[in-house]
Amino acid sequence: LGELGMTKNELALRMNRPASKLSAIFKGEKAITTQTAIQLEKVVGVPANIWIGLESEYQLTLARNRESKEIQKLDEESHLVTKFCYSNLVKFGLVRKKTKNIEKVQELHSFFGVTSLKNISNLKRYQVAFRQGAGSKQSPEAISTWLRIGELRSQRALHPPFNRSALEAALPEVRNLTHLPPEALKKKLQAVLLKAGITFLICPHLPNTYLHGATFWLGEHKAVLMLTNRGIWADIFWFSLFHELGHILLHGKQRVFLEADAASLNGDKAEREADQFAANWLIPADEYKKFIVRGDFFPEAIKEFAQRIQVDAGIVVGRLQHDGFIENSWHNSLRKRYNWS
Repeated sequence: LGELGMTKNELALRMNRPASKLSAIFKGEKAITTQTAIQLEKVVGVPANIWIGLESEYQLTLARNRESKEIQKLDEESHLVTKFCYSNLVKFGLVRKKTKNIEKVQELHSFFGVTSLKNISNLKRYQVAFRQGAGSKQSPEAISTWLRIGELRSQRALHPPFNRSALEAALPEVRNLTHLPPEALKKKLQAVLLKAGITFLICPHLPNTYLHGATFWLGEHKAVLMLTNRGIWADIFWFSLFHELGHILLHGKQRVFLEADAASLNGDKAEREADQFAANWLIPADEYKKFIVRGDFFPEAIKEFAQRIQVDAGIVVGRLQHDGFIENSWHNSLRKRYNWS
C-alpha cells in the first residue's frame, strides 16, 4: 500500500469491503480467502496465488508454533510419568506402551481424561490423595492412579442404584463368607453387593500407595468399594471390607475415604466410627468381652470361640493382636493370606 500510495480506507473502497474486515486481515486475525486473494490481485496487481501461498505459509508457521508450545508443555510433565505409575499401567493393559516420554504423557492424559497431569490434583476425587500424601512416604500420584483404575472399572459397570435396606439385610450373608477361598469369595461378594447397588472391586496394587481400600460415589446412586489385590492377611481384608461398608452406611456421599496400612488416612470421627462398625460386625462386642475376660488365648480356645460366633479363626487372632492381648507373632498359623489372581 505504501508503494502504491494507497490508504487502507481506499483499498477497502476499491475492494468494496468494509474497512473493519480488512483491518482484521492486517492484524493477522482473519485469513486471506481465495475470494480476497482474487480481489487483491485486481486492486494491487499481486497474483492471487502469491496471496494464497503467503497465507498458507503463515498458517503453517502458526501451527508449528502451537505444536512447539504443546511439545514443551508435554515435556514439562514428563517427570510425572513415573509418579503416575505408567509402567504398571502398561503391565495391566490400561495404557499403551510407548518409548518417548511425551507419548507416555499423552497416554496418561487419555487414561485420566485430562489435558494436563497438573490438573489431577484439582479434581475432587483425588484431592484427598494429595492432602494425605504430602510429606509422607505415600505417593499422591500413585494413589490417584489407583483410584482412577477403580473409577474407570466402575463407570463400565451396570447395576441398580444403591439400596440401603438391601445392604443392611446382606451384611450377615457377607460375614458368613469368611471361610471361602479367594476366587469364590470375590465372585460371591460382587454378586451380593451388586444387589445392593455397590460396585465391589479388587484392584491391582500399586507401589507407594500403602492402601487397603477406598470408598467413593459416582453420582448419587452408585457406591464404589475398592480393595487392593496384594497378598494381605485375610483378617485385614475383612476388616477393610466392613470398614468401607461402614462408610457407605454411616457417612455422606461427598467424601472419598482411603484406608492405609498404619491407619485410616483421614483419621477423624468418621474413620473411628467405621472402625467400630467393622470391629462389632466381625466380632460382636458382648461376645468379645466375655472371651477376653476368660483370658484363654491359646489356639484351641480361639478356634472354639471363632466357631461359636461363626467367623474365621484368623479374624479373632488379628483382633487379639491388634488389641494387644497377644504378640503379633503368635498364632499366625490360624491366619490366612489371600493371593488374588
